[in-house]
Amino acid sequence: MATLDEARTGQNTPLNAALDQGIETISYNQEIEFTKYVRLVLPLDGFVFWVKADLLSQSALLNAALYNGAVFNQNETVITSAPTVSIKGSFHYETQSTQDQTETYANNHVVFTAESEIQDFNEIGPNVIFIGTFDGMRFAFSSRAYLYRQADIFHYSGHAVYSIMDSQIIDTSDGLTSKELVVSNSIPIWLSMNTYQKLEIEYFAPPDFPLYPSFLSPQNLPPPYATVHIEPTTTQGIQAAPFLDSTLSHYQLCQETVRIGFYGVRNDDVLNFMDFVNQFSNNYDTIGLMNIPVVQDDKRTQNEFNVLAIRKTAEFQINYYQNSMRDIARQLILEAIPSYYVGVNKIA
Repeated sequence: MATLDEARTGQNTPLNAALDQGIETISYNQEIEFTKYVRLVLPLDGFVFWVKADLLSQSALLNAALYNGAVFNQNETVITSAPTVSIKGSFHYETQSTQDQTETYANNHVVFTAESEIQDFNEIGPNVIFIGTFDGMRFAFSSRAYLYRQADIFHYSGHAVYSIMDSQIIDTSDGLTSKELVVSNSIPIWLSMNTYQKLEIEYFAPPDFPLYPSFLSPQNLPPPYATVHIEPTTTQGIQAAPFLDSTLSHYQLCQETVRIGFYGVRNDDVLNFMDFVNQFSNNYDTIGLMNIPVVQDDKRTQNEFNVLAIRKTAEFQINYYQNSMRDIARQLILEAIPSYYVGVNKIA
């Protein structure tokens, strides 16, 4: 698909001109404003936020590093170019009240028929999105209907931001902190392997492919890479009660099951990773291994090409102290935490 700037030109076919006129008539020349947001990945635990583009500097553009740093209020031309755009089209939405055990919210499904394409959803590893606003409701698109190129009309559908997801959309510098972990499991330990520096006395090097939290790998990411999945129900305490020291620091011995999913990683590299994890466990005691994990080949197909993806899995049963997660986080903060600026006063 074309980018937003390219799409503004349109195709200008006779059919397209007639349809555009029809859309403008039934919508009374309606325009929807879209604001640019940039994908920001926290360095400690890989959690993803979407930050209003004019709050970020060039350092955050396109996630130049695996766990990028960003500087607030340091405007750059590339980041802030076209921070908002208005698109002509016809907007429809329906609202359904949803209630479950932990939340009650309005589920707003939106459909937008646009006269031009809004953004490139098929871009490799997209790190910029445009979030629309209508009557105070913010929304983004998850799909586009079948495109008939001669008509050059674009039908987008998606959902408004769920109330429980509102904290992931950042509009001010007050809405984001990188000094505290989001997660409570062992994810920070596994992600720290991305920046681990091999010692001369160690035999096995850290993986030369990136590790991401499960469900948070960049969109359309080409292999090789791996994801770390921890099933929430497997995180359990294995001591009678947490220990509180003289400073009220909390120590809780836990265990959990960690499933690593590898894409595009061949046998030798996977086995090197397994040996590296054993070495890492023995040398630093941040995690203890409770099983003998075995690499398994998995099946991931695509019927159109009759091929199998290079996919493997390995399952670790580990134990760790939840407080050591915070210790590791503090070490990473010294190297990777973004700096924030409010006016001319720098905040650590």
